Amino acid sequence: MDIATTLPGRGAVVPRARLRTDRPAQSLDGRWRFRVSPSLRGAPDDGWQRSAVAEWGDIEVPGHWNLQGYGLPAYSNVQMPFPVDPPHPPDANPIGDYRVDFDADPGVWDAPRRLLRFDGIESAAEIWLNGVSLGTTRGSRLTHEFDVTDTLVESGNRLAVRVAQFSDATYLENQDMWWLPGIFRSVTVHGEPVGAVRDVFVQADFDPETGAGTVQIDVDATASAHLIIPELDIDVAASGTIHVGSVEPWSAEHPRLYDAQVRTAAESVTLRIGFRRVEVRDAQLMVNGAPIMLRGVNRHEHRARHGRVHDADVVREELLLMKRHHINAVRTSHYPPHPDVLDLFDELGFWVIDECDLETHGFEHVQWRGNPSADPRWREAFVDRMQRTVHRDKNHPSVIMWSLGNESHTGANLEAMARWAKGYDPSRLIHYEGDHASTYVDIYSRMYASHDEVRAIAEEQPAGEDEHRRSLPFILCEFAHAMGTGPGGMQEYWDLFEAHPRLAGGFVWEWIEQGIEVDGPDGSARILYGGDFGEDVHDGNFVIDGLVDVHRRPRPGLLHYAAVIAPVSIEVDADRSAATIGNRYDTLGLAGVALQWSRTVDGEVVAAGDLIAPVCGPRERVMVALPEEARAEGRASQADVLTVEAVTIEDSTWAAAGHLLGSGQQVELAAVDVPPPFEAVVTDAEVGAAEIDPVTGRVQALAGLRISGPDVGVWRAPTDNDRDVGDDEPDLPSYAQRWRAAGMDRTVTRLLGIQPDGGTLVVRSRTGVPILDCALEARMRWTPLSETAVRLDVELTPSGPWPTEWARLGLDLELEGNPQGVDLVGEGPMPSYPDLRSAARFGWWRLDADDLTIDHVRPQESGSRMGVREAVIRARDGAVRIRTLGASFALTVSRHSRRALDGTPHNWELPDEARTFVSIDLAQSGVGTATCGPGVLPQHRLSPRAAAVSLVLERL
Repeated sequence: MDIATTLPGRGAVVPRARLRTDRPAQSLDGRWRFRVSPSLRGAPDDGWQRSAVAEWGDIEVPGHWNLQGYGLPAYSNVQMPFPVDPPHPPDANPIGDYRVDFDADPGVWDAPRRLLRFDGIESAAEIWLNGVSLGTTRGSRLTHEFDVTDTLVESGNRLAVRVAQFSDATYLENQDMWWLPGIFRSVTVHGEPVGAVRDVFVQADFDPETGAGTVQIDVDATASAHLIIPELDIDVAASGTIHVGSVEPWSAEHPRLYDAQVRTAAESVTLRIGFRRVEVRDAQLMVNGAPIMLRGVNRHEHRARHGRVHDADVVREELLLMKRHHINAVRTSHYPPHPDVLDLFDELGFWVIDECDLETHGFEHVQWRGNPSADPRWREAFVDRMQRTVHRDKNHPSVIMWSLGNESHTGANLEAMARWAKGYDPSRLIHYEGDHASTYVDIYSRMYASHDEVRAIAEEQPAGEDEHRRSLPFILCEFAHAMGTGPGGMQEYWDLFEAHPRLAGGFVWEWIEQGIEVDGPDGSARILYGGDFGEDVHDGNFVIDGLVDVHRRPRPGLLHYAAVIAPVSIEVDADRSAATIGNRYDTLGLAGVALQWSRTVDGEVVAAGDLIAPVCGPRERVMVALPEEARAEGRASQADVLTVEAVTIEDSTWAAAGHLLGSGQQVELAAVDVPPPFEAVVTDAEVGAAEIDPVTGRVQALAGLRISGPDVGVWRAPTDNDRDVGDDEPDLPSYAQRWRAAGMDRTVTRLLGIQPDGGTLVVRSRTGVPILDCALEARMRWTPLSETAVRLDVELTPSGPWPTEWARLGLDLELEGNPQGVDLVGEGPMPSYPDLRSAARFGWWRLDADDLTIDHVRPQESGSRMGVREAVIRARDGAVRIRTLGASFALTVSRHSRRALDGTPHNWELPDEARTFVSIDLAQSGVGTATCGPGVLPQHRLSPRAAAVSLVLERL
């Protein structure tokens, strides 16, 4: 087995489209015999293709062997897991031998030509049937078919496949994901009849000026073939250009498909045709004559226990979830997905960048020396990968761009791929982010460019020395790295996209957290990441970066992204006389949208109704009058909130009627009711209902409820983004390192004074950091209000030269026992931070204990709710109400201390501290997206500052 060549696989037939056909087919999926050897040299040369396999084990195909008990998975991002020595893999290279015996189904056996198809083998394979070598494969996520007409027998067939985990192909497949070898997609034998349809290429064009459709069809058949489109009354010879008259165009918003057949006397191929025209005009990305906005995600194929093995039901639900969150575009990072996924993209409506199975990112660590992209020895392999990608998926209207691959630097081989793809299929655009000069692509693409750079690109003049690049639309093929608590700054990106016609949107990295689920010793499920399987080379939890968790449950980032990209924007006037409705659809009006309003006073809906939906074309804005009943009356004790929502009128394939498409609010906060003082005993140990520790000045109990604090805090348990260095500050340590260097995680408080003062108690303290002379001086005045309540007035003043920005500025309290839940009046229900709050709405929210924080695989700060006016924190021994007498605050309630979150590598290792940790933050830093891209934007940073707050604490 040659696993150190620079060439593509050998022996396979020419690549062709994946076709739905009535030709006979036989699946070989199921239980196979299997063994694994530690290396190619160590793999037995025992006639394994034919010999007995009594000592072999069993394995499920499709599947990955290191997820079925044969070895362990490994994760690395850019780092190669072995020396960069192209084209050679290491000697320590697991080799998997597969065997299956089968009889040919009658339909397959009776066919005059038979083909054996593999849809995916990682990373290289040698194929044998009945002792005859058929060839080899390269391109793990690409289809290979072998002609077995003269090799297949009617009964007693023995198929043998030897798979190398690493090979020369590994240098071209260093995508950011787990190394998961094996036959992980289906294996099929099919019979080709006399008069077969071997290949079909349909290019269905739409003329936006006339509304007419045209089909350019190229058929490889061994008999005359007809194209039949019943709905258009078409039945003609399947060749050349066919004018079909007026048609409805296909788009992601209206995925109109026409059922068609290409038929010979012996075989019928079923197609679903979508008419659409993709082009670049005036530096804009246009489809069907209109500019489009890509509200996208990067999608890896991943399941927690099965890796990249396809499950049709899981994928359909996954794409429906995307649609429900307004996502309209997918970049298939960084390889073509399972072929059936393209059918779903067509049916449900997604703009797709179909990416070739190519990434040579590992060469970055050697300054791109020896990069295959620029080495002519690899050119045939590069072009072969592009051809297999394009041919397989060429009949799908959802695919509007072919992507050459990802992070492979530059070189003539990439240009050769682009030249072939453009020559073969001029109906689509060519994408490749690494070509920053845009010499061989049709769209200017970047990843993780800062907001300022995106603005500068948007405002470029078309003329200049790089005139071609300046004439192209711009996208962020990756932005807003969705790792941990985050990503921050999405709204600011989208505001730029909406403001500048050249900007055609972007794709969040990424859709799903790629954790591997295993059973712990106690039987509970655990999610593991890089390094958890003993890898010598790994990238830790960098693989845990998604808008949904490993089981496809939305993270807060997805909820906020859905609000950022909502197809309907709503702005309510301050006086509630009108609302401005923005239609952000590319092609649809608002005829299928209903507008609803409701007015809520102190948590009770007091009025509601429907608005007359306006005539509003794509990308237009209109104003809608609001009824008198929507006006605030000034009778609220907490807040009077007007909410206007846009919802769907009818059921769709992806959501029931009433699905939210956008919302806006106008909030009138009630005047604060300042309670009068209460006659009570005030000493340095007692302030009415509050029991004070005279040694520390901290409260110990409130009306008998054990409570401790408040402590002044400026640190948070670092998020993933806090732990990384943002692209905007490459020469500075990460926020987490700066905070630790400043001692913000281990502050020390000194009591300056505790003194009764006119029926109140004044506690003064100084909270400083080790080593340095910077501190926060606090003045806290306690006032009794009732037998169960006290007032707390806090003034915080920084002193000394703080060396860095703060994470937060707040007060920390603790209650006995784990939290039971929270009722709050403020922004919710999902967590929010200064640069991650687009979906949060003011309301009266009840949160259960499991909803308070996010169960991140790697523990970190989470669970903040901003704009809080009042909250009831329910703990084991009772509840305490906290309300503000002035400015709102951000509230975090957690079952884990910040120190525990910071020091624990996995969520399942967190200790049960039997405490409820409460933070009342007067100010917070944003979260940014420093794991990839910029850190916290300047307007969301928290420089040292003074602050004050007045609160009422009441035991319930």
